[in-house]
Amino acid sequence: MKSLTTFLLLFALSATLFGQKLKPGFDKAEYIELLKVSAQFGGPSYISAFPKPQQYEFVYRSPIVGLENMWDLWANNQGVAVLSLRGTTANSVSWLANMYAAMVPAKGELQLSETDKFTYDLASHPQAAVHVGWLISTAFLARDILPRLDSCYKKGIKDVIIMGHSQGGAIAFLLTAYLKSLQKQAKLPADIQFKTYCSAGPKPGNLYFAYEYEAATQSGWAYNVVNSADWVPEVPLTVQTVNDFNPTNPFAGAPAMIKKQKLIKRIALKYAYNSLSKPSLKAQKNYQKYLGKIASSTVRKNLNGYVPPEYYNSNDYVRTGNTIVLLADSAYFQKYPDSKENIFIHHFHPPYLNLAEKLPDK
Repeated sequence: MKSLTTFLLLFALSATLFGQKLKPGFDKAEYIELLKVSAQFGGPSYISAFPKPQQYEFVYRSPIVGLENMWDLWANNQGVAVLSLRGTTANSVSWLANMYAAMVPAKGELQLSETDKFTYDLASHPQAAVHVGWLISTAFLARDILPRLDSCYKKGIKDVIIMGHSQGGAIAFLLTAYLKSLQKQAKLPADIQFKTYCSAGPKPGNLYFAYEYEAATQSGWAYNVVNSADWVPEVPLTVQTVNDFNPTNPFAGAPAMIKKQKLIKRIALKYAYNSLSKPSLKAQKNYQKYLGKIASSTVRKNLNGYVPPEYYNSNDYVRTGNTIVLLADSAYFQKYPDSKENIFIHHFHPPYLNLAEKLPDK
């Protein structure tokens, strides 16, 4: 801890001289540097084959927590800290965080163990919901992140970038919402400026969570970077039902309207309505059964004392955030051709770097 304090103090002194450096807006060079930071979670051969960070220095690596989750703290000499969140590993527990894909309300409480509860408020809308597996990951990571964030703040570091690639990107959405909610509750200093890059991240929640996340970050403080050839940003599987709309919608009054019709027309309309609505409702229930209730039994084996929450009856996952599209072109596919054998060919850091470098400069 002494070395960490000394390290942060040096950067804090630099920050005093240079002033606040974090700025809103997507920054190509900033994102590329963060890709280099994120890649440091890989194995030795993966790290050695990828360019090393030039602006940031490694400060701290957390222990493995929750569902095989980990994060790093990095900092530069201009007073900017980076919370780098690890993505999915080859460990089955890490994949469990992805597969535990039922939704829970975006505001509530998780019983992580017999003595540990995680209270969260990621969105205020009663219909807002998020992925429960990544929420558990967020809970365990936040417990380790907050004390280090406090240390940074006490040393004068108030600019913080949240970076996550893959599963780390999904968690970055939720962590950003959580930290901003703590600021609203005056549990975290309001003058900490967060900026988020969710890279190659899957969909973290439903439309109502996305609305509030985007409204809170739409002034240039959060970005969702996706490779158009990558399948990971397309998951989890989405099931939209007639229950996933705003209260004012044409489907809400359909059953009552159908009842007012004459017998023959009523029968035809009811048949048509049920044919359209029932398959998605059944699919949503099955999704929740297998990726919620059944998956939770495995989660409980890995998290002693974990109590599964009541799930939100929806699986209407949507792409979230201000999206920067890395559009795969013919030159890209020559280097990274589609493959049935290597399903992650478009997902790892190298293809993202390849396309990011083609983005226009400011």
